[in-house]
Amino acid sequence: MLVTDLTFWAIKMTLSATVSISWVNTVIAAAQKLGVERHLLLQTAGINSAELAAERWPIDHITRLWRAAERCTGDPGFGLKAGAQVGPASLNVVSFLLQSSSSVREAFTHLQKYQRLISDGGRFQLLSGQQQTWLVYHPCQGELAFSPHQIEAVLAAVIRFISWLTQAPATPRSVQFTHTQLGPMDGYQAIFSCPIIFEQAFNGVLFDNVLLDQTLPQADQQLTHLHEQHAAAQLSVISNDVMKNLPQWIIKQCTHSAKTRAQVARDLDVSSRTLTRRLSAQNTSYERLRDGAKKQLALELIKQPTRSLADIAQTLGYAELSPFYRAFKRWTGQTPARWRKQQTQK
Repeated sequence: MLVTDLTFWAIKMTLSATVSISWVNTVIAAAQKLGVERHLLLQTAGINSAELAAERWPIDHITRLWRAAERCTGDPGFGLKAGAQVGPASLNVVSFLLQSSSSVREAFTHLQKYQRLISDGGRFQLLSGQQQTWLVYHPCQGELAFSPHQIEAVLAAVIRFISWLTQAPATPRSVQFTHTQLGPMDGYQAIFSCPIIFEQAFNGVLFDNVLLDQTLPQADQQLTHLHEQHAAAQLSVISNDVMKNLPQWIIKQCTHSAKTRAQVARDLDVSSRTLTRRLSAQNTSYERLRDGAKKQLALELIKQPTRSLADIAQTLGYAELSPFYRAFKRWTGQTPARWRKQQTQK
């Protein structure tokens, strides 16, 4: 029943914000293009190269990587250049789903749904008007504040990807950032070709509805359905990872104290709401997992003839025997003593 520190780290990774390694590789490739070798970039970020073998990184890791790239390149336009290099590989399976969508607007609707396959580090919001629509990017940073280069890369990637989807240059009506201007305006104009405003209330790009609603060249409803099934399966894999180890971890944590959902969430460095949402996506809850974990441990402990029922109850976090008896009868339909007797007779 031992749960290693590695398992605990894996649980935290699954529940907390993470980013796909494909996005990590995009940052590394952009830095290498500017003459910064990968080992130097990782060393500056304080990240072990062995971690490149992981499928996903904690969101603070990618922030450290962005900050290191900013320092190593000394280029105030690094974020824009990195975003402009984004291609289908940067978005993994999601890129195929977007490409087969009926329109850019539908593509971004799919992106909103499957954003987590790329990164938990932000979400997109469409604010539609009669003639124009804002595509707003809401960063979801970890303990470390995002580098503004991360934000600029995302909006630059939006332009790059829309151009890829439509097979034509994508020119927005306006772009705005919450941070101050980082580099020469020429660098921004090379990407966006429109008015750009800084120190605003949100980060976003304003598009004409005509651009967002035009039929995409490779629109295919059947392919969209197939790609969405694949994306949903991939999303399920990410969500299911936590289910492999969380029950055992709960057993370890709850044997001598009845931790609440909020306390466990704090241990895992996530909010209680995030923990609830992730478990709800798996049609379960913390309370249900804890109850199942207690049942599993109770059935194992009661097989040990030297363990008294009072000791087992205390180990499971019950202050008295009566609530343990009620819980055990609910689990098995029998009292602990009767169940133990039956086990010894087998």
